[in-house]
Amino acid sequence: MLDCDAFFDLTNNAHPQLLQGKAPVWEALNTLKEYMLDYTFQTISTSPFLKKHTPLERTLILCDNSIIDAEHCTITEGKTTEGGLQVFLNGELLPGASVLMAGACFSGDTIEIGKGTLIETGTMIKSPTIIGDNNEIRQGAYLRGHIITGRGCILGHTTEIKHTIFLNDAKAGHFNYLGDSILGNNTNLGAGTKLANLRFTDGNIFIEHQEERIDTGRKKLGAILGDDTQTGCNSVTNPGTLLGKGSFVMPNTTVRTGYHSPASMLR
Repeated sequence: MLDCDAFFDLTNNAHPQLLQGKAPVWEALNTLKEYMLDYTFQTISTSPFLKKHTPLERTLILCDNSIIDAEHCTITEGKTTEGGLQVFLNGELLPGASVLMAGACFSGDTIEIGKGTLIETGTMIKSPTIIGDNNEIRQGAYLRGHIITGRGCILGHTTEIKHTIFLNDAKAGHFNYLGDSILGNNTNLGAGTKLANLRFTDGNIFIEHQEERIDTGRKKLGAILGDDTQTGCNSVTNPGTLLGKGSFVMPNTTVRTGYHSPASMLR
């Protein structure tokens, strides 16, 4: 019951080698670094417009693995997560073009950005990071590396993220912290939600389930949110929180460590 299939629909998972149906749901976090080390990145670091650790001086367009200056482009900012971001060059649509706004900063050689994605001013992205298609990375987002996102995700304003996986349509839109966590398909974090990942006391994080105490093998483990789970504003999950599919965390709630069954209503 604590395998990936119990928490996620993996039909359209872009990284099947990482998230495997019958593996313990936290196993993907145990192998994430190794997976990204072996991954073949379509990097953006070869462009002369990009300077490591330096905010972009101008807005750039990423299209077909090439980067061009946006000076002669027209950008239409529709709903990014639904494919609404469009870029035109001399009146001609550039299919799948992504926008890297002036002021965004990229650190390292292993950063991949999918199609139709918007990277806003003030974003800081560190290697290694894989951003999927139709993502919206909002102003002030701090991506600390070892991050993978699916399609249609939002990584929001002043949100800090490290060692975390987003499945399709997962959203952390406002003032969030995510450490060593997995967000399932169509999950949503309310403003100010924090997924704590480190206990006060030393040692591995254990999950109690069906009268069994299971060692996750991890000293840092945030939260794992099953598909269609939502958290209310200013909620906090304790390290090692597992929320089954379709669960709700009410605003200002602190969620205890451990497994919570699907469709839980936590107050």
